[in-house]
Parts: sequence; structure tokens; C-alpha cells
Amino acid sequence: MSWSEVVLNREGVRVSCRDWGGAGVPVVLLHGLAGHAGEWDALARDLSPRYRVVAVDQRGHGAGERRPQDVSRAAYVADTVAVLEQLGLRRPVLVGQSLGGHTAMLAAAAHPGLFRALVLIEAGPGGPNRKVQAEIGGWLDSWPRPFPTRAAAVEFFGGGSVGEGWAGGLVERDGGWWPRFDRAVMVASLAEVAQRSFWDEWLTVACPSLAVLGQHGIVPAGDIAEMFRRRPGTVAVSVPGAGHDVHLERPDVLRHVLRTFLEDVT
Repeated sequence: MSWSEVVLNREGVRVSCRDWGGAGVPVVLLHGLAGHAGEWDALARDLSPRYRVVAVDQRGHGAGERRPQDVSRAAYVADTVAVLEQLGLRRPVLVGQSLGGHTAMLAAAAHPGLFRALVLIEAGPGGPNRKVQAEIGGWLDSWPRPFPTRAAAVEFFGGGSVGEGWAGGLVERDGGWWPRFDRAVMVASLAEVAQRSFWDEWLTVACPSLAVLGQHGIVPAGDIAEMFRRRPGTVAVSVPGAGHDVHLERPDVLRHVLRTFLEDVT
């Protein structure tokens, strides 16, 4: 199967989606910071024969609005809800990686009953992290601008499926390969995460939840234990050999884990 682009406009902000079609239970996929909807292509292709899969290019990312004025957590959540409403996606399973997982968690907390289930991939409610904006800003500053070739970008991002996934978010112009986002927008999107935690929101989530964590990921062990303590029914899976980009590093394992979870909740 292949996808078609669906473009939504919410309060003047462009939100682009890769709609894989299908008539099954909806599955909505949210990428992480500085990511793009294409990171989910392999997973979406695998799930789409049975589920209605939609991958979102969120504001500030990919084919979405490049320089939105509002990059609050609430704005990302409202965009997600607008995708559901405008595409007629009733009670979807919401899947998000990293900051996309954070958005998914906040959406489920703010709209009880709207989502069938929640999947957090390398994401959680912990914080604050006062250093995160400086750290991410420094990482983005390390990117060549532009990358001379796509192959150079793949190598820079670690090669293999991870390098291909990140390089897929670049666009070719003026003799080089450029990010499809602005550094300032990415850093500003982390402002609230830098200032506070979101444990109250996690406790508010009522739908079945799955946490997928990389063995070498970035979610602290203490946060994971606290997530289980506050919501004992949470299901968790640790993916051996994986880091933060579980969906790119071990897509085979993630497919299996998601299929199993989806069968349980649908």
C-alpha cells in the first residue's frame, strides 16, 4: 500500500499527514523532535492492511508549518485532536516517540475517552530538565548545513536504518541537503519540558497504555518505576540493543510488540 498526503489547517497552521488508508481501527503516529512522518513508513506499511494508519508531520516539522508562532505543548495536542476530527478517526490508538510520545500522553490526559489506547516509545512524564534546550540546540548546531550529499547525511546520523530515517527528513536544494525545520522552533518547543514535569497528566490518562523503552534509551529508570507505581496497569517492554530511536533501530521488534498490543486493545 502507499500513502496520500492530507493537509489540514488549524488556526492558520499547516499540519500535513501521510494517510495510508484502510478501514480498520485507526492508528495515529507522532514523530519526535526534529523528526518527520516518513520515519514511520515501514511500520505504517506493515500495519495498514489491517488498520487505518495516519502519520502526522507536526507543526514545525517535515511538511508541516515551518515557523508556527505557537509551539506550546497545548498547540501540539490541539493539532493532534484536529487530525482526528477532520479525518474522522474515531477512538484511535495513539502512538508517539520521544516528544511525539509526550504529545500523545498529554492528548490522552486532556481528552479522556477520545483514544482507545496509548503507546509511548521512549517517552514519559518526567522532568524538569533545565539543560534540555541547550543540549538539543548544541546537537542541532553540530549538523552540517547543508549536508553535501544524502549519503553523507546517512553516515552522519549513524548509517543503517537510523541514518536513513533521519536523512529522510532532509530536503535537497541549492546543491545540498537541508533540514526541514528551524533550529529556534525546535529549541522553543522544549520550553515547558525544561521547566516542569507532567506526572499529574500521566495519572489522568485512563486508556490502556504501553511503554516501549530502549535498553540504552534516555528515560531514567526511576521515571519508569514511578510510571508503574502511579498507573500499575501500564504494560512495558524493553527492547534489547536499542537506544532512543527504537522505531528505527529495531523496527522488527517494534512491529511485533505493536501488533500484539493492538490485538489486545482492538
